[in-house]
Amino acid sequence: MDQVTLTFSHWLFLFTILTIFTFMIFRRDVVLPSIIGIFALGFVYNLNNGVLDALIGSTQVVFEAFLNAGMVLFDIMLIIALMVAMLKSLQSSGADTLMISPLKKLMVNPTAAFFVLGAAMYLAATFFWPTPAVALVGTVLIPVAIRAGLPAMGAAVAINLFGHGMALSGDLVIQGATGITSAAAGLESGDILPYTALFSFITGFVAIGIAFWAIRRGMAKGKWAVSPPKEALDLGSDQPVKPTWQAKLLAFIVPLFLFGVVFLMLFRAFSPADNAIQGGSATALLGGTAVTLLLISSFTTRGTKALDEIVPHLKEGFFFAIKIFAPVIPIAAFFLLGHPSHAETVLGEGAPGYLFELGTAMAHHIGDNAITLVAGMVIISLLAGMDGSGFSGLPLVGSLAAGLGGGAGLDVAVLASIGQVATIFAGGGTLAAWAFGVAADAGIAGVKPADLVRQNFLPVMIGLLVATIVAILII
Repeated sequence: MDQVTLTFSHWLFLFTILTIFTFMIFRRDVVLPSIIGIFALGFVYNLNNGVLDALIGSTQVVFEAFLNAGMVLFDIMLIIALMVAMLKSLQSSGADTLMISPLKKLMVNPTAAFFVLGAAMYLAATFFWPTPAVALVGTVLIPVAIRAGLPAMGAAVAINLFGHGMALSGDLVIQGATGITSAAAGLESGDILPYTALFSFITGFVAIGIAFWAIRRGMAKGKWAVSPPKEALDLGSDQPVKPTWQAKLLAFIVPLFLFGVVFLMLFRAFSPADNAIQGGSATALLGGTAVTLLLISSFTTRGTKALDEIVPHLKEGFFFAIKIFAPVIPIAAFFLLGHPSHAETVLGEGAPGYLFELGTAMAHHIGDNAITLVAGMVIISLLAGMDGSGFSGLPLVGSLAAGLGGGAGLDVAVLASIGQVATIFAGGGTLAAWAFGVAADAGIAGVKPADLVRQNFLPVMIGLLVATIVAILII
């Protein structure tokens, strides 16, 4: 490892990170310290040109950093917007409900209800993302699960751990989270995807198993009433609605297309030819498929009136994506300055990769201690997720993985992956009561977010501990 000379800018970058952590611990928004950190770095970097030019340059740096982060994240924002737009189009015909209605017949008892509900949430979250998926799965299946004897808390735990935990942290199809983490770590999405899949499954299955045992134990002790609270009762209806032929057709076509895309990705991934569809190529294929299905759904259900329906669906999709990423972009803008290529893009040629160089300097003291590095990454990632976003911590996780792992000569992909899984399980989320994912899942099941987090805490922490041990063994 080369020796690194740390300057005042490096210490300013580190001070901003510590400030962001402090804000997270006290559950304060971290966008403001991120913006101030960018401004301060720009000022110090341009100070050699004089105070006035430094002020002008720092103001420009804030915009350039936002623009750079927006360019890095736009493909992820776009695919989410298109998937949500497609889902909105399906909702207008009732095809979304029809797609999962056969699962109702499988919910014959509380155990079946828990796992059928969770599996449906996992599949829907994998293709549509958890927040739109919870509206699809929760409103249709939670009342059925409760009538099968599963308490409302059990339903909330199932959709939360399967969706905002395991599905979102692995993000195997849309690869939005993977794209942010890999970009910050200087890797391709395909480099960390196998590890994020592994760690998300380990954490998820362990947490789900323990959580289900706790739910069953609580039911045996009469901890929860079988009858759902009023909020959950209002979510669904037993009145049969005769589906239209358009809804039936779309309920068949859409899963066929989506599973076809996944099958093609898997087939190409294991094909002897070097033509795998992953990373940007996978995102493009999925995005194009979403647009195709949006058009098919709109014209099938509305005919020529679809000309007036497509734009509103696209607006809803983009509004949803912007709402998620609006707080992520300023945070990503700061942490991307830790990567040399992004720092040069924003600050100018020759700018240092602050976090990379800090990590290299730290690695001289840590050495190649895999246990310390992996455990430290998980702890930092949990803190990074405590802001309740989950995604806002990913630029930090990716940058730290590259800085610490690269400096210590360890596998950066493994560090970044375990960090991503821990961050999203914490803030995406299953452990932060103020996270939107927890609030959505708890709200649709009619339970309190704080109670859901309390129920999740021990299972998720044990799951992350097991995943951490596996990461240490393979790094």
